Amino acid sequence: MTAVRTADLVILGESVITMADDETATAKGIAIADGRILALGDRAGLTPLIGDDTRVVELDGAVILPGFVDSHIHPVFGLALTRGADLTRCRTLAEVAQQLGAHRDTLGEGEWLLGWGLDPNTFDGDEVTNAVLDAVAGARPAFVRLFDAHAALASSRALELAAVDGAEVFTDGSRVVTDDAGHPTGYLLEVQAMALVERLVPELTFDERIDALYEILRMMARAGFTSGQVQDLAPGTIELLESIESTRDLPIRLRMSPWFEPGTSLADVERLADLQGRHGRRWTVEGVKLMIDGTIDNGTAWLHEPDCLGESTASLWLEPEEYRAALTALDERGIPTTTHAIGDAGIDFVLRAIDGLATRNATHRVEHIETMTDASLAVFASSGATASMQPTHCTLFTRADGSDNWSRRLGRTRAARGFRTRDLVRAGIPLALGSDWPVAPSDAVGILADAQLRRPHDDPDAAAINPEQALDAMDALRGFTTQPYATIGKHGGVLEVGAVADVTVLDRDPRTVDAETLARAEVLATLVDGRLVVEPAVARG
Repeated sequence: MTAVRTADLVILGESVITMADDETATAKGIAIADGRILALGDRAGLTPLIGDDTRVVELDGAVILPGFVDSHIHPVFGLALTRGADLTRCRTLAEVAQQLGAHRDTLGEGEWLLGWGLDPNTFDGDEVTNAVLDAVAGARPAFVRLFDAHAALASSRALELAAVDGAEVFTDGSRVVTDDAGHPTGYLLEVQAMALVERLVPELTFDERIDALYEILRMMARAGFTSGQVQDLAPGTIELLESIESTRDLPIRLRMSPWFEPGTSLADVERLADLQGRHGRRWTVEGVKLMIDGTIDNGTAWLHEPDCLGESTASLWLEPEEYRAALTALDERGIPTTTHAIGDAGIDFVLRAIDGLATRNATHRVEHIETMTDASLAVFASSGATASMQPTHCTLFTRADGSDNWSRRLGRTRAARGFRTRDLVRAGIPLALGSDWPVAPSDAVGILADAQLRRPHDDPDAAAINPEQALDAMDALRGFTTQPYATIGKHGGVLEVGAVADVTVLDRDPRTVDAETLARAEVLATLVDGRLVVEPAVARG
């Protein structure tokens, strides 16, 4: 007689959502052995798998789901992007000045004044300049990143130290904004312009970066995420991850896609190809990230017609055909890509480039997709491209009345074509969801709620933004489970026997509760490789 294999861990709750096509409502728990799902069933069915060494965790009312995947994060870049004063909740320049001033008062003599998360809406339609930094920082150098990480403000002292005079020329669409007299205003647009000043900001030590990165990943695990696609390979990332894994496991899995930057030589494809497959226990390098444009808020997106300020007229690639050549070279080597494309012209160009590939050797996904024409939606379907979007970019940074910076720049017609999540799903396009942390919070249940509400879940008085684009509960849930895998040509995000036991446990059912109630859900536990990364606060077993 064959002995029954016993489980290492059994979790029992109210229900299991498998996300399988043949979903059944009978399972109440899961059994896990050697990091994989051994069985699903009710208490009676799982009892024979419980041995002397099996840990049994009982969670009343718990709903057990496939582990949530955040398809767009920047945890290592976030170490630098989130230094200093947190300005994410500031809604006026007076509040910005207050937060910066409070942080300034904690600094030693000569230390840089730093901040992050600045929303251009705090300028209330006025020109974005460094006046508020100069007023607070005085002779101290100051550097503040805007919320979208595609722009920054540098104080006059910081510009002086960096010898920035406004005459700089870049190999991409970066720009040092100047006034009518040609003097820098402190507003730095895109990576190369920001780097002029950022290179002078004192860096964290390696040990400080290790500790900070581990805590960021722990925060994501506590939010219910078991995995994330890192849309970069920031300098020093591999060394940081190897250092962490020399003493402990990463709290979540990471799939990292290094950048092919606009203006880079095509020869860089070979370097990126050599990085593919490099891995540790819970991280791997897979794919390449490209960018066709910047952001609407900063006037660096690529639109078919200029925005209402006459900006957002060009690609970040000074020669856009170089993007097509890079995409082709990567596809020929079987390297999957993700491309940041926000403006309608940028989206259209990327989709047509994907559609025009002579062969198809890899998956190609478009990120953000903020304002898209019907013509581009049709090409999406024919090209085989997949999609990745961040619902809270819509709900946190735009307003239904069009009074926000994003909407004012686009105008009514283009804003009405914003964040077309439901249209993509209806067209059969695989759609993964994410946060773009640190641009928006790592908050799984909040993102699921906002995707359905089309407004901030914690502001019941706010009007829904283009409510016809709301996702239903199951489509939103797929965006965190099955679709992150489908968008990269893989099977996953399903609880089934033999699957890796990456699991998220909530205290309520995201299929049946209303979105506002879902936003208040508690993550009871998070498992990666069948191990409890986030332990239940109260559990029997």
